Order: sequence, then C-alpha cells, then structure tokens
Amino acid sequence: MRVLALLTVVLTGILLFFGTQDMPNWADPNSPASIHVSPRYIERTLEETATPNVVTSVLADYRGYDTLGETTVIFTAGVCCILILRIRRR
Repeated sequence: MRVLALLTVVLTGILLFFGTQDMPNWADPNSPASIHVSPRYIERTLEETATPNVVTSVLADYRGYDTLGETTVIFTAGVCCILILRIRRR
C-alpha cells in the first residue's frame, strides 16, 4: 500500500512539474495577464465600478461570484471543523 501511495505522489509531482513548464516567468511584463487583463482593470476600474481602490474593485465587482464561492467554501470548512471538534465521547 505504501508503494502505491509513493508512486501516486511521485507521478503527481512529475505531472505538476511538467505542467508548469508552459507558464510565463514570474513578473513577466509580456505575459497575457500583464498585457491584456491588468491594464484594463487599472484603466477602467473607476468608471466601471465607481471604486477608487483597484484591489477592492477586482475582488468585489469583477470577481464577485468567485470571491463569494471562496468565502462559502471557507465558511463551510470552518463550520465542519467546529462540528467535528464538538463531538463528545460517552
């Protein structure tokens, strides 16, 4: 059983390593996110969202459903942890 677990971890690590080869370099100014998405958010955030803070406008307006989903997952995990830790043995 341990050999199967080790093989799974090594195979997953190899796949993740090769999957990152196509990613752009860290802080690459020519990456698609830096060329297309970021300038649009920076230039139009005030007129589209009426929020002067770019980070707040991205989290609350542009990615609102994504942020709501992440918050729901974290809340659910917290409630589950509380329920599990409250179980009393007789």
